[in-house]
Parts: sequence; C-alpha cells; structure tokens
Amino acid sequence: MSDAVRVLEPKSLWNHFADLNAVPRPSKKEERVIEFMKAFGEGLGLETLVDHIGNVIIKKPGQLGKENARPVVMQSHLDMVHQKNADTDFDFLTEGIRMRVEGDWVDAEGTTLGADNGIGVATIMALLASKDIPHPPLEALFTIDEETGMTGAMELKGGLLSGPILLNLDTEDDDELSIGCAGGIDVSAEGSYQQENLGEGFVGRKVKVAGLNGGHSGMDIHKGLGNANKIMNRLLLEGESIGIRIAEIDGGGLRNAIPRESTAWVAIPENQEEAWDEIMEQLGGEIIAEHSTTDSELELSSESCDAPDSVAEEKFSGQFLRAIQACPNGIFRMSPDVEGLVQTSNNLARIVLGNGGYEVLCLTRSSVESEKMDEAHTIRSVFELIGAKVTMDGDYPGWTPKPDSEIVRLMTKIYRERFNEEPHVMACHAGLECGILGQNYPDMEMISFGPNIRGAHSPDEKVQISSVQKFWGLLLETLERLN
Repeated sequence: MSDAVRVLEPKSLWNHFADLNAVPRPSKKEERVIEFMKAFGEGLGLETLVDHIGNVIIKKPGQLGKENARPVVMQSHLDMVHQKNADTDFDFLTEGIRMRVEGDWVDAEGTTLGADNGIGVATIMALLASKDIPHPPLEALFTIDEETGMTGAMELKGGLLSGPILLNLDTEDDDELSIGCAGGIDVSAEGSYQQENLGEGFVGRKVKVAGLNGGHSGMDIHKGLGNANKIMNRLLLEGESIGIRIAEIDGGGLRNAIPRESTAWVAIPENQEEAWDEIMEQLGGEIIAEHSTTDSELELSSESCDAPDSVAEEKFSGQFLRAIQACPNGIFRMSPDVEGLVQTSNNLARIVLGNGGYEVLCLTRSSVESEKMDEAHTIRSVFELIGAKVTMDGDYPGWTPKPDSEIVRLMTKIYRERFNEEPHVMACHAGLECGILGQNYPDMEMISFGPNIRGAHSPDEKVQISSVQKFWGLLLETLERLN
C-alpha cells in the first residue's frame, strides 16, 4: 500500500513519509522512531544530537547561495495519536500504518494516518536530504511526546538552537498561518467504590454508543461534535428511573481526541426490559436527531448479555452519573477579542469504571491562563464532591501572537503573491509547542503552517495530496527568501 504513496509528488516528501509510517511511534514509546531519526541524520553525514529527553536535533549548512544566511529552526513532533476502529485488527506497537490513496487524499485502513505530525517530519527530512533546494542553514528539531504532554518541548534546554526564526509544521489548514495557540492542562479524577452482589431477577445488557466522528479536541471542538461519554451518561441517568444497575463503563480514549465510542455493561430488572427498550427508542431517537447534522452515523445499541455478578453500589452510581453530567464539556467561552476563536474548552475524554474503581480524564484548554485554571478547578470541584482524588498536571502555556513579526509579514506577502488571496493569520485552540519552546527561546520569532489534514486524532484522519504540494511550494519559497 505504501507504494501508491511513494509515487506522489513531491516524491522525496512522500517517500520519507512512507518510511516514517513504517516505524511504530506512539506517544511515550518513541524509542524506535528516535533511533530511526538519529540514523537518518548520521546517514546524511549531518551533525545529529539526541538530547536527554529524546528530542532529535539535526543541523545542515545552508545550500546554493544561502550558506551565510541566518539559521532557521524547523520543528515537528515525532509521535502520533494511536486510534483505531473497534473492528480493525491492528497492532500499533508492531505494525506500520496501512496507507492508501483515495482520489486527492491519503488515509489509512481503519486507523489514524499519522499525518499529524508525520507530514511535517517528512517535509523536514526531505529538506535535510536535498541537494538541489536553496535554503539557509537548517536546525531541524524533532520533539517527542507532543500528543500526551508536550514533554519534549517542555524539556528542551536553552542554548541548543541558534536560529532567530522557527517554522512549526503542525497545523491542518493550508490557508492558515498560525501565530498563537491555547495552553492546556490535564485534569484526572480517580477513586474507588463498593460493589454489591447482584441477586436474582436481573438481565444483562451491553449498551454501546458508536459511529461518532470524533476528532481533535482542540481544532474540532467548535464543531459541536458528539461526545460518546456524555451520550452514554444521558442513557444511564434515564435508566435510573427503572432501576438500572451499572457493572462497567469503558468510554473514550486519549485526552486530545473527542470520544467516538463508549460501552457500558448493566443489569436491568426483568420486569423493566420493555421500559428500557422504550428509553433506548425514545431518548436514543432524540439523541440521534440532535446529532443528525454533526454525527450522522451515530448508532446506539443495547444487546442482551449475561447478567453481571456484581454492580456498583446504588448510591455511588447515582453520584457518579451526576458528576459526569455536571462535568463541563465542549466550549466554555469564545474569545471576545479574536473573532471565531474558541478561548476556553474542556474535553471529557475518558471514563473507565469497574471492579471497584473508576477514572475520569479531561483535557482543559484556554488561551487565557487564568480562565484555563478556573475551568480546571470547576472540574476538580465536581469530582471532589463525590470523594474522588483529583490531580492536575501536564500544564503547558499558550503562545502569545506577534502579528507584526518579520516571519509573519514575509509569509503573508508570499502567500498573497502565490495564491492571489489573503491567508488567514490567526491563533488556534490547539496546543502547539511554540508557546513552550518560547520559554527558553523568548526572542525567537515563530509561525506554524501545514497542509489540509482532516479527522486528526481519529481513524478518519486523511491528508490532501494537492494541499501538500501547495504547502511544499510555500515553504520552499519562504526558505529561499529568508536571509
């Protein structure tokens, strides 16, 4: 399948992307891709460094008349989000991504593609390997663990880079030049509960929410996409009226992915089976109708299964469901200063309950630090009310826009000349590494751009071939005109 990708233009970029996608690279487990990048740099005879945390830095002299220009830092992250459809048989730890070409798009068979941020990595690799592209001295920075904590950017030391300008290749719309982003913080709640043996007179049901679009919990949060954890909670809360008992819940996945699926195993009194079916039909129908525009493939199901031996204590179940109901999800506030920009949001990303324990994972984002923490404390308060232990970690800052910087002016001008239209110079609600990197490199001018990527962080992820060509041309001209 990779062969179809390798013939696309620009061939060097796509071939490096295919090579990269053959290397398993989940966040927190980047050992193989670090070695891959180290061998790549050394194989080109270039100065290559792996720092104490695992970031890879490769430096290349200027080329074709640009030898004396100021160095340019080019940055992308090595890790990728690992998500797959429930019916896809795939091992992210041992297999390469199964890519395919569908018209003007490249996607993967039932899994995330890794275009976020593999296209950026492959672009930099193509430049490092090139012999016929004019460019200033390059300082290629490949960070680790961007998707689950931005550990690489957090741990990068000052003094390793000298370039005054950084090009971050990690955005998902080819008509945008990003010059600012939101910060974020992980909020986690965990606790234990008493279980009760289930007596006679109950039947088991496996309740499932599936078919939601999911997506990036920052870039897609404004779309009003369905959250499987919230939908499941509505069904279970309604089930309280007929005496439903909860044995297990398993919903969502990674913090930065809007939950697409949730499954719950419950017990229903035998004399309430018909009432439960009516709830699934009536409330389920209402939920499907509510999401018909944003998530037209939403499916709600309730299948018969063995009744569980034990369930959560009834009082605790009620408290837990109400905490989930009260937990903020989606947009909290739009920016009053930047039109169309989400200022603060939360993604209720993961819910696991069973065997006497539970865990709830959220990712709270905001471009305003004080508001970010206020939202995080709201979530903390909700779960502390039911006795949960709540932790807040992985805190990272936002990136303050500098719209009048040299690189923003230059790239805006180039974009206008090449495409005869104005680019969208904007801040985004995703967490980019620029804000963190700026802590140790405060004088560095930064900008982020990339090709069209759709469905990032979900198995629907795809990247547009013609847009990659557009992005590549914009980058090459920018490098040629920097001095």
